[in-house]
Amino acid sequence: MKKFFRILMWTVIAAIFIGTFVYLFINSKGRETTYELVSPTTSTIERTTVLTGNVEPRDEIEIKPQISGIISEILVEPGDHVNNGDIIAKIKVIPEATQLSSAENRIRVAKISLEEARQTYERTKTLYDKKYESREKLEADLAAYERAKQELDQANDQLRIVRDGVSAFDTQGSNTLVRATVTGIVLEVPVKVGSSVIQSNTFNDGTTIAKIADMTDLIFKGKIDETEVDLLSEGMNVRISVGAIQGSDYPAVIEKIAPMATDDNGTNTFEVKAALSTPQTAKLRAGYSANATVILEKAEDVLSIPERLLEYANDSVFVYVLNGGDDKHQVFEKVAVQTGLSNGIDVELRGPDSITADSRLRGNKADDKKE
Repeated sequence: MKKFFRILMWTVIAAIFIGTFVYLFINSKGRETTYELVSPTTSTIERTTVLTGNVEPRDEIEIKPQISGIISEILVEPGDHVNNGDIIAKIKVIPEATQLSSAENRIRVAKISLEEARQTYERTKTLYDKKYESREKLEADLAAYERAKQELDQANDQLRIVRDGVSAFDTQGSNTLVRATVTGIVLEVPVKVGSSVIQSNTFNDGTTIAKIADMTDLIFKGKIDETEVDLLSEGMNVRISVGAIQGSDYPAVIEKIAPMATDDNGTNTFEVKAALSTPQTAKLRAGYSANATVILEKAEDVLSIPERLLEYANDSVFVYVLNGGDDKHQVFEKVAVQTGLSNGIDVELRGPDSITADSRLRGNKADDKKE
């Protein structure tokens, strides 16, 4: 009985050993590596670059007051359309003490001069009537009298301008009325009723009452790296996409490329301006972030392959062309090729002539298959 169990035990051990050996032998056999097959296609390849920037009005006009004072009324809001000459705000003048005093003093002096000229004229006229004074003297004194009247009128008007900001001779052109200087859309009104404003002068830029722009004349303003700026030229077509408008694609033409670089976080960049076509920009707003795609090079109807199929060795480029075998045993030939334009995904294939649209090239590895 013991002998039986001993034989059984050794039989089981032998079976386990043989089974393990067979398993290891089978799994140690090499697997045949297979690859996906890719054929060249005829396509158009474009090399592009993308500029980031903003959509802006070509001209953004800041409206400033012609006199200092306090805003008493604002007649427009952002988004309103205004014409050249429309009143957009009214200013209440707060006169300066020195200017007011000077204007009042000028009136007093003008009254004294007028009274003196009147008396001189009347005395000369009396003498002229008695034949004791010449006509020339009478006419000279009359002219001086009239000039004195004009001087008083001007002094009174100057006081009115200093005190009220309104001239008696031009009420329509009053400095207290802030008018639009261009036709367009009001972009911003940075002041409120009651705000103090200052007129532009040598020492101050003045307070901006409103910003107005013609929203039918828009440009894209972006930047390009110095390594690509020489590939651009004025007159090149670009496509503008606006992030806030899904699917947007606006045509534009490069108008200006800056002649001098600017430092952008350690990188030299050049400003590029492109004019957008007017009919398609109705939905655009000033300040939209946008990208401009520029076609730097283009090859139409050329034989192309995915760039991942290429293998580089020294200064040469190769692909592997299927040359016999079957689905399990693929045989490839290493062939040197000449390439052209690339868009980063596909590349133009310029040679050799032996590679055609019917050729099958080695791609990525497929799932390993047992023999």
